[in-house]
Amino acid sequence: MGNYYLAVDIGASSGRHMLASMEDGKMKLEEVYRFPNGMDNKNGTLCWDVDRLFTEIKNGLKKCKELGKIPATMGIDTWGVDYVLLDEKDQILGDTVGYRDSRTNGMDEKVYEKISLSALYERTGIQKQMFNTIYQLMAVKETHPEYLEQAKAILMIPDYFHFLLTGVKKNEYTNATTGQLVNPTTNDWDYELIDMLGYNKEMFQPVSMPGTVVGEFTQDIQNEVGFNCKVVLPATHDTGSAVLAVPTNDDNAIYISSGTWSLMGIERKEADCSLRSMQANFTNEGGYDHRFRYLKNIMGLWMIQSVKKEFTEDLSFAEICERASKETITSLVDCNDDCFLAPKSMIEAVKKFCRDSKQQVPETVGEIAAVIYNSLAKCYGDTIEEIEALTGKKYTTIYVVGGGANAGYLNELTAKYTGKKVSAGPSEATAIGNIVVQMLHDGVFKDLPEARTCVGKSFDVKIYENK
Repeated sequence: MGNYYLAVDIGASSGRHMLASMEDGKMKLEEVYRFPNGMDNKNGTLCWDVDRLFTEIKNGLKKCKELGKIPATMGIDTWGVDYVLLDEKDQILGDTVGYRDSRTNGMDEKVYEKISLSALYERTGIQKQMFNTIYQLMAVKETHPEYLEQAKAILMIPDYFHFLLTGVKKNEYTNATTGQLVNPTTNDWDYELIDMLGYNKEMFQPVSMPGTVVGEFTQDIQNEVGFNCKVVLPATHDTGSAVLAVPTNDDNAIYISSGTWSLMGIERKEADCSLRSMQANFTNEGGYDHRFRYLKNIMGLWMIQSVKKEFTEDLSFAEICERASKETITSLVDCNDDCFLAPKSMIEAVKKFCRDSKQQVPETVGEIAAVIYNSLAKCYGDTIEEIEALTGKKYTTIYVVGGGANAGYLNELTAKYTGKKVSAGPSEATAIGNIVVQMLHDGVFKDLPEARTCVGKSFDVKIYENK
């Protein structure tokens, strides 16, 4: 048995420790630890409990020790845009507020007093999302300007966890780009923009690329978990990692990284920061080896995850899919409408949208799920048309990776609404992509095409075609 590599993959609802090794030319993956996650309502503000999450990270490391499977390297990926501000004693300033919190309401207008929306897109290539770091920092500037003045470092969430493990602060590229403060030409912070907005530019560390060594565990961490390990930056933005696990080397491939969010797009070598691209609401997030993930954010399985919690019956996702597949309701909602971002009741939000748009209002579990699944697939179809119009290319296959690869009914609908072949899998794409970067660093693969070929051979893929 060769080396073990550990991906700590933390999403909005759960985190897990995934160990990987190579066996007979294939990547083997093993989940060794899992823990829950979610935003806590702290005096009316939605916050992440980073102390608890870090305890869970260490618990998973201890589990590796118990199993006798000590990783040679490890890396952490999470969602984007959220961050901590650290003072001169490396203590967090304020709460670690989550991206679904409403504090950014109206902050776009504050930003546009300094720079117009179109000029901002031309500089960063990042689509407007009210939760982007640029607007979150404006909210801090408006309510707690002393935090920005006192901050000696801003670290995105995975950067902060890497710092706690190693004592080394690094800002990783793919996650940094999600905040709308990175220049896609220099691949570094846009310090002129940061100055323009009145943010403290001294708190931004130079941007580091995936594959960079952060350091080894501090002595305190070694004593606590029972071993030492080298921390290597993966693509710390979960979508950046997931896209690395798309099992094809076709430059004209469309992917959907399907989980809480559906991120649908293509890889390209240069960012498209044009007005036309901005009007279509596409984004140019940074990827591995200076690639760009040219994609659109679609609300994704968050809607199904939310209604599942509200159903009186305790149903699995498979059971919900099964019920939805038997319904004939034709109502559709706009998955990207802000009313679905963080409603008090997702069921009521779906019903209200249908009622307000004079469509049949879904009542049963099956009908509510059918409306959501059909709406998502319709949104995928519309997005493909936009990508083909923007790029002037036609695409034949959609590669669905991530948890949504297991949503068979949604994949069938995606084939139906897009008219494309759907290749679904691997479902553990984020962890796999995280590990791919570690293996590239360690010389297991000579380049990314070789790694992607290995992913295609190592994990199951299911094909759906529009009949």
